[in-house]
Amino acid sequence: MSQEQQAVARARKAFETGRSKCLEHRIRQLQNLQLLFTERQTEIADAIKKDLNKSEQGTQLYETLGLEGEISLAIRKLKEWAAPRSVEKNLLTLSDTIYIKPEPLGVVLIIGAWNYPWAVTIQPLIGAIAAGNAAVVKPSEVCVHTAKVMERLLPLYIDKELYPVVTGGVPETQELLRQRFDHIFYTGNSTVGKIIMEAAAKNLTPVTLELGGKSPCYIDKNCDISLACRRITWGKYTNCGQTCIAPDYILCEPSIQDRVIAEVKKSIKEFYTDNPKTCPDYGRIINQRHFKRIMEMVTDSTIAAGGENDESDCYIAPTVLRDVKPEAKVMQDEIFGPLLPILSVSGLEDAIKFINKREKPLALYVFSTDKKVIDKMRDETSSGGFLANDCLVHFSLSSLPFGGVGNSGMGCYHGKFSFDQLSHLRSCLVKQLKMEGPNSMRYPPHTAKKLGWARFFILKTVDLGWIKKMMVFAMLAVVAAVVIQNYVS
Repeated sequence: MSQEQQAVARARKAFETGRSKCLEHRIRQLQNLQLLFTERQTEIADAIKKDLNKSEQGTQLYETLGLEGEISLAIRKLKEWAAPRSVEKNLLTLSDTIYIKPEPLGVVLIIGAWNYPWAVTIQPLIGAIAAGNAAVVKPSEVCVHTAKVMERLLPLYIDKELYPVVTGGVPETQELLRQRFDHIFYTGNSTVGKIIMEAAAKNLTPVTLELGGKSPCYIDKNCDISLACRRITWGKYTNCGQTCIAPDYILCEPSIQDRVIAEVKKSIKEFYTDNPKTCPDYGRIINQRHFKRIMEMVTDSTIAAGGENDESDCYIAPTVLRDVKPEAKVMQDEIFGPLLPILSVSGLEDAIKFINKREKPLALYVFSTDKKVIDKMRDETSSGGFLANDCLVHFSLSSLPFGGVGNSGMGCYHGKFSFDQLSHLRSCLVKQLKMEGPNSMRYPPHTAKKLGWARFFILKTVDLGWIKKMMVFAMLAVVAAVVIQNYVS
């Protein structure tokens, strides 16, 4: 057996012991995972510094802080999430016990991405643990140092049989995909997403695909352009633009393009100084292959700001491109780098048409003080997430499902959505072996009279909450009547 086969087999065997189903075991694993981020923050930050040039503060802010919040939420809410969920009844099932019981799927494969190697790998793992699954964790090989640290640290804190870490490149991933899983969770690009889905189809394995795409950003000419550009600059150049929900390009009217460029330049200077290359908060492109890919995108567009680069250091300055044409190289694929193209549109209607001609994005941003503009952009487009007057921050909210639509992905996670995504929501109905009379309407011979009764009993739903309230009210009325009677007597 290959190393990958052995890891999956061990995880399957460990899951079959049933220990991952125990709520106390799940909570204990989550607490241990929380401890990892408390005790090993320096090692985590050092590895990410080597891979992406993130500062220690940046690593905590964008990688581990959100994970700590997710773990705390899961520990606090797990018993509630895992409890049977009551459902509405009809008259035919009034005396039955009916509920939804979340249960583990089995063995989950989690394939992480390199741009936020801890955040997008461990967040689904939190959901997998909380839901009672075993999980094989495959960190991205592109983040060499982080993958090694993850491989070393995770087994020290959580059950190494239930949650093995498998490292390696494309061959190792391909070998994993040849194994049978109960769910595959992948974060990355749509090209690989299609390969994942094809491999999963052979075993009818469900998938969650967190992909990307070109997330548009429309700026209304009547908004506070200075503030809008400040937030867009932060959203675009965080992690050197290597964020799946970064604003990919700006749509605005020609009359405000120069102002937008000036304000973005102003914010770049504020965030990253006159020389971003020496700024500890400005990252690097992950490797030279991606450096060359990004630089090739610039060749047929006009640079309005930035453009400085150093291949030996994988450095590309925060760059703004003006008067970009829809057919330009930078508009063909997701940029995933620090290039911000600006395209001209005649107004809101034109922007909506431009967006709708393309694949559905993972995020869509609009900046406006006009509620009608915001609502129209929301209602006449489709995207994984929709934000007005800010960027990225929806990712930090466990109360919102995070995921794509169409080419930008399928399925969602974060908070309870992670738990539900990685659970089987099992339908349960427990009927008593008595009261056979109402059931006779479904037995042959079928008659019009039986059909009439069936329509009444099946189509009539019952609000048990309302019935309980009425029973309490009736009891109170009886008590009140007795009290009044005694008082009168």
